[in-house]
Amino acid sequence: MSIWDRLRGKREPTSRQVARQRLQLVLVHDRAKVSPQLLQTLKDEIIAVISRHVDIDRDGVEVTFTQSKRQSRLVADIPLQGGSRRQK
Repeated sequence: MSIWDRLRGKREPTSRQVARQRLQLVLVHDRAKVSPQLLQTLKDEIIAVISRHVDIDRDGVEVTFTQSKRQSRLVADIPLQGGSRRQK
């Protein structure tokens, strides 16, 4: 956490909040029948496709699967490196 976040009053999540997020993720996986292996495969394939066109930070990629009563959602957070486009 940066000093600016602290000055603005942002705090790091408590262990309770982190545990709750992890439990929610486990429950979503169970209900949606999306195995961790499938999620990792999706992540690897998304990285491969996007990295053909844009330089990305492969270590910073996060893929999450969430589900509510009405919808399921696969969210990929992909940090770009330098914002430049790859040359073909």
